[in-house]
Amino acid sequence: MNIPAAGQKRLVIVGATGMVGGYALRYALDHPAVGRATSIARKKLGISHPKLTEVLHQDFADCSPLAETLAGQDAAVFCLGAYTGAVSDAELRTITVDYTVEFARVLHGSSPGAAFSFLSGNGADPTGKSRIPFARYKGQAENALLAAGFPHVYIFRPAYIYPVEPRKEPTFSYRLLRAIYPVLRVLFPNQVVRADDLARAMVDVAVSETGQRGGRVFENRDIRALVEARQPPQR
Repeated sequence: MNIPAAGQKRLVIVGATGMVGGYALRYALDHPAVGRATSIARKKLGISHPKLTEVLHQDFADCSPLAETLAGQDAAVFCLGAYTGAVSDAELRTITVDYTVEFARVLHGSSPGAAFSFLSGNGADPTGKSRIPFARYKGQAENALLAAGFPHVYIFRPAYIYPVEPRKEPTFSYRLLRAIYPVLRVLFPNQVVRADDLARAMVDVAVSETGQRGGRVFENRDIRALVEARQPPQR
């Protein structure tokens, strides 16, 4: 078992088999501030690394069995989610709200001082009044996390997330967005973000505990600013 050196963080990532979560895990494994990265997912990742601990968990409606795994964690990056249109409305709410709330409950009980980075989405509506299910459910999840008692909650609201690597797009809309991404990046830079850049930002703020205690929301513009601020100086 890898034992973090003094000052290094223990980070847990949920959703590492997905696009953003996968980048987050790979970045965390190379991050000098991360001494141990624990992936919690339904299936094996198929990778090996001295920093990595894999935990398979099938039922995110009940995260109680994860209590021991989540003890002693310094931060969490939560990327579990579903695409609108790919699942029913009921399943979208279950994945977006119920799974998030349940995981946060158990994490806070085991590691109350952990920082929490949450992958929300552009247009998330904390008032619960939006007619768009995705916006309404993401808003409900955000509210629950902000009330969960964590010292630091970082909410990321990206607009279009560019996949970077080729993949089978889940819907026609995503196929179209991928095709026109080069144009969007030039004309509307604050409406797009690369998946790997988003993942790095989520990990960086979680392990560095950026900002004052409480909740902080990063809109797409803010996420891009975080990424640019961490770019190495040009020679």
